[in-house]
Amino acid sequence: MNSNSRQEQTGALPEEAIRAELVARAVALQPLLRDQAARGESDRVLPVDVVDALAEAGVFRLLTPKRYGGHETDLRTLTEVSEALGEGDGSAAWVGMIIAVTNWLACLFPDKAQEEVFGADPDTRVTGVAAPTGMGERVPGGWRVSGRWSYNSGAPYATWAAVGALLKNDSGAVADQALVLIPASELAVEDTWHTAGMKATASNTLVGQDVFVPEHRVLSVPAAAEGVYPRASRDEALYTSTFGPMLLLCLVGPLLGLGKAALSVAVDAAAEKPLSFTVHSRQADSVGVQIQLAEAALKLETARLHTYRAVDEVDQAASSGGPLDYAARAQVRARAGFAAQHVLEAVSTLLNVHGAAAFADAGPLQRIWRDANVAARHAGLVPAVGLEVYGKSLLGSSERVSLML
Repeated sequence: MNSNSRQEQTGALPEEAIRAELVARAVALQPLLRDQAARGESDRVLPVDVVDALAEAGVFRLLTPKRYGGHETDLRTLTEVSEALGEGDGSAAWVGMIIAVTNWLACLFPDKAQEEVFGADPDTRVTGVAAPTGMGERVPGGWRVSGRWSYNSGAPYATWAAVGALLKNDSGAVADQALVLIPASELAVEDTWHTAGMKATASNTLVGQDVFVPEHRVLSVPAAAEGVYPRASRDEALYTSTFGPMLLLCLVGPLLGLGKAALSVAVDAAAEKPLSFTVHSRQADSVGVQIQLAEAALKLETARLHTYRAVDEVDQAASSGGPLDYAARAQVRARAGFAAQHVLEAVSTLLNVHGAAAFADAGPLQRIWRDANVAARHAGLVPAVGLEVYGKSLLGSSERVSLML
C-alpha cells in the first residue's frame, strides 16, 4: 500500500489514531533500519531503500500541509516517530526528522513559495542550515545570495534547501538575518561530513554563488522568532507553532530512541552475559548492575518527561492560536539541552554495564554511543546556552543570547 492510499485511509481518523498509525509504521521500519545501519555508516549516506521506506511510511510528509497531500500532524507526532526510528538507527531518524521539520519551515513562507516547493511534489524533501553563513545583496525582485552552509543533514536526497543568510541593505550594512529557500539543483554539495558518529546523515556542505532568491522565498529570522510569519492566514494550527521550540525540540526525538535502543541491548545482554572476575555468572544477578540499569532507565525517563512536556506545550500553544512567550521559550531551550545530556549520561552508564564488548564493531552499542554523542552536540542542544538563556529569564535579564528560542 503506498503512502497516498494510507494517507487517504487515515485522513478521517481522529488525531490520536493518526499519530498511533504513523508511529506504528516507524516501529515497523526498525528491523530494516537495524539491518542497514552498518551499510549506511560504511557508505556515509543512508541507503536508497531506507530513504524510500521513510517516504513510504509518510515520515517526510508528517508536517506537510494536507492541502498538498501531507499529514499535517504536530510536534508530538514528529517526536514520537523520530524516537521510534531512533531505536532502529540514529542516522535514519535524524534525516527523517530534519526533512519533516524543514518541510514545516517551508510552510512559514508566503503561499507562492509553498506552491513552488510542494505544488509539483508532495514528497519534496527540504533540508536546511539555519546558521547565517551566507550573504545576500539586494537586486531587483529579490536577493543575490552566496555562501557555504555546513552540516546539511540529508543533503544527497534534498530537493530544496532553506539556508541562513545575512541580508545587506543598499548601503552595504547588514539589515536582517534570514532563511532563504533555494532549489537544491542550484547548489553544489561538498563532501565534508567525515565524523565519528551520525555518519549516514551525509550532513555535507552546500555551496552557492550568486544565486537569485526572489522576495517571496525569504523569511526574516528575528521576525519568525517572535511569531511573525509571512505566510497567508488560514485555519492550519500547525503553522502557528512557535519557531524556536519547533526547531529545537525536534532534535531530541532521535536521541530518545538511541537511548531506548541502548537500554534494550544492555538489559537483554545482562540475562546471559557473565560479570567477569566476579562470582556472578550473569550480570543480571549483580546488585551493582541492577542499580546502574535502574539509574540509566530513570535518566532516560527524565529526558522523555522534559521533552514531551515541552512538546505538548508547543502544540497546545499552536492550537490556541498564539506563540509561547519568551519565558516559556527560554525554558524549552534549557529543557532540550538538559534532556539530551541525560540521554548521554544514560548511554554512558549502559556502556559501563556492558563492558569492553560494547565497543565491538559487530555490536550496536558502539554506534549508538557515537551517534548519540554527535547528535547531542548540535548547536541547538548545547546545554550551557540553554541554561544561560533560562537563567537570565528567571532573573529578569533582558539580554538576548540567541534568536533560536
